[in-house]
Amino acid sequence: MRDEISSVKHPAILAPAGNKASFLAALAAGADEIYCGLKQFSARMEAKNFSLEELAALTRLAHAKGTKVHVAINSLLKTDDLDRAGTLLKLLDRWVKPDALIIQDLSLLQMARQTGFSGKLHLSTLSNVSFASALKLVKRKFRVHRIVLPRELNVDEIKSMASDCPNGLDLELFIHGALCYGISGRCYWSSYLGGKSGLRGRCVQPCRRVYTQKDQSKRFFSCQDLSLDVLVKVLKTIPRVRAWKIEGRKKGPHYVFYTVKAYRILRDHGRDPKMKKQALTLLSYALGRTGTHYNFLSQRPQNPVNIDIQTGSGLLVGRVKGTKQKPFLIPREDLLPGDLLRLGYEDESWHGTNRIGKYVPKGGRFFLKASSKTSPAKGTPVFLTDRREKALEDMLSKLEEELTKEPESKIPSSAFNIRLPKRSINKEMVSDLFVFRKPDKVKSRGLTGLWLSSQVKNKMSKSLISRLWWWLPPVIWPEDEVRFKELVDLVLKKGARNFVLNAPWQIAFFSVPKKLNLWAGPFCNIANPLAVKTLASLGVKGVIVSPELGRKDYFMLPKHSPLPLGIVISGNWPLCVSRIISEELDTQKPLISPKGEEAWINKFDSDYWIYPNWKLDISAKKNHLEKAGYRLFVHLVEPVPKEMTLKKRPGLWNWNLDLM
Repeated sequence: MRDEISSVKHPAILAPAGNKASFLAALAAGADEIYCGLKQFSARMEAKNFSLEELAALTRLAHAKGTKVHVAINSLLKTDDLDRAGTLLKLLDRWVKPDALIIQDLSLLQMARQTGFSGKLHLSTLSNVSFASALKLVKRKFRVHRIVLPRELNVDEIKSMASDCPNGLDLELFIHGALCYGISGRCYWSSYLGGKSGLRGRCVQPCRRVYTQKDQSKRFFSCQDLSLDVLVKVLKTIPRVRAWKIEGRKKGPHYVFYTVKAYRILRDHGRDPKMKKQALTLLSYALGRTGTHYNFLSQRPQNPVNIDIQTGSGLLVGRVKGTKQKPFLIPREDLLPGDLLRLGYEDESWHGTNRIGKYVPKGGRFFLKASSKTSPAKGTPVFLTDRREKALEDMLSKLEEELTKEPESKIPSSAFNIRLPKRSINKEMVSDLFVFRKPDKVKSRGLTGLWLSSQVKNKMSKSLISRLWWWLPPVIWPEDEVRFKELVDLVLKKGARNFVLNAPWQIAFFSVPKKLNLWAGPFCNIANPLAVKTLASLGVKGVIVSPELGRKDYFMLPKHSPLPLGIVISGNWPLCVSRIISEELDTQKPLISPKGEEAWINKFDSDYWIYPNWKLDISAKKNHLEKAGYRLFVHLVEPVPKEMTLKKRPGLWNWNLDLM
C-alpha cells in the first residue's frame, strides 16, 4: 500500500541500462526503477546487455537500495524461439527475480503462465496500445500491470487515456531520449531492406540516412531527441501515469546519470527556479541530440524532423577543420581524458571514433584520427558520445565494490519445454483475398477486402458491405477512436461480418466478437503458435501472420496453430507507418535512398505510409504454403502515384533469410 501511495505522488523515474556501468550510474543517480535487456530477445540487441549471472548480482544490489528492476524481453518471437524464451523466463524468476518483464510478443502472456513467472508484466510500446478502450480490454483479459504508451501522444490524448484507464493498470510514458520516425511496432524499414528486424531489436536505422527528393538530399526522417524537460510538471497532475521512462539502453553511464538526476530535480523541485535551471543544465550536458517537445503540447506541436539541425547521436562539440592530411577539431566545450568523440554519421565513409587522451580546453585544438582510409570532409560534425569524469567514475567504483561483495554464483543450465497448442484441422477452402483502398476498385467477384475509412459513408449497397472483408488500420489514435468505432458500427448495421484487425486490441470495438468472422491482420506481428493461441482466447477466428518471416518460420508455424492461418503473398507493403512528415517532403513524389532505391509517401487518415517501389511477392511459393496449412492468401493493392514506376525485382523479403 505504501508503494501505491508514493507512486501516485511521485511517478517513478525509470532509467535505461545497456551495460554494468550504466546500471550502476542509474543507481548512483537515484533511479526508482531500471530497465535492461539480456543478451537475447531484447529490443536493443546492439546494447551490450547482460548475462543472467551479471544481472542477478546487479538486481540484488538494486533491490538492497530500494530500486526495482525490469527486464525487457520485448522481441518478436518465432516458433523455434519459444523453448529458449521459456527457459529464460524460468531462470529469470528463479535466479534474478526481476520486478517485471517488458514484453511485446503475445506469446509471453501464455509463457508467463506456463513457467510460473511471479513478477509483473508490462506491455511495451511495441505492442501499440494506442486508444482508451484497448486499456479496458487488456485489463479484463490478461495479467498485465502496466502499459507503455506510444511516444506520439499529446498531453490531451494522454489525459484521455488515463481517465479511462481501469484500476489496477498503470501507464508509463517516455519523457526523454531518441525518437523513431516510425510508429513503434509499425516499422519494417530495416527488415525490408536488409533482413535485420526492428521488432527483433536489430534495427540498422535506415531512417537516419540521407534521402533525395527533387534537388534536395537531406536526412528527411532523422528525428531529434524527445525532451519533455520542464513540461513533466503537467504529468504530475495525471496520477495514472506512474512511471517516467528515459530512453537510452545504448547510452553510456554519463548520459544515464545526468538525465536521471535532471528529472529527479524536475519531479521533486520543479517549482524552484534555481533547481529548474540546474536540471536544464544537466540535460544540456547529457550528450543527447537536440531536444524537442514533439507532440506533447497539442496547441504547439513541434515537428521532430528538422533538416537544418544535426541529429547525430551525442553532443555536437564542433566541426572538422584543417586539411585531409591533418584534420583537427576546435571544441566548443572542454574535452576530458577518456571522452569519446564520433566523427560524422554511420553512413559516411569516414565515420569513426576518437578517444581523448589528455585534457583539451574549450577553443583548443585536437588532431583527429580517421578510422578508415578516407579522411573526414571539412565541416563534418563531431559529437561527444561518452564521458567518464572522475567524480562519476568514483561513484561507480564504490557501487561496484558493493557489487563484488555479493557471493558469486553460476546459474545452472536447464531447459523448459513450452506446451504448444494443438493444431486445428483446417478444412476451409483455400481463398485469395484482394485488399483495396477505394470502393470503386473493389472486384465484383471473389474474396475482396477494403480498408475501413470515411469512404464507407458514401452510398454502398448492403450486399457489397456484407461481402467485403473490412481492414482496420495498423494504429488508431485516441483522437480517431470514436470515429472508427462509429465506422465499425455503421458497417455492422449494414451487414458486415468479416473484419481484419491490425492491432489485437481493436477487438474492443466489437461487443459480440464470437458472432463475427474476425481475423488478426499482418500488422499484429504474429510469428508463433502461442501468440495465435492468445488471439484465439480473445475470439479471433484466424490469423494473417507477420510478413517479415523467413521460409523456415512460415512452414513451422502451421504445425501447432490452433486457428486457420493466412499470409500476405503479394502487394505493396510499407517500409513504415508514421504520424509525422518533414515539412520539406512531398507525398506521392519519388524518394531515393543512398543506394538508389526508390520510395514514395501516401497519407491515409492520420498517418503517413512510406512504400518502396517494388512489391512483396512470394506468390511462386503458394503451393508449398498451401501444403503447409495456409488457407488465406492476401494481395495488397495500393494506389501508386503517377510519377512512380514499380520495379520488377524479387520481392521475397526475408524468405531466403533467417530473420535477424
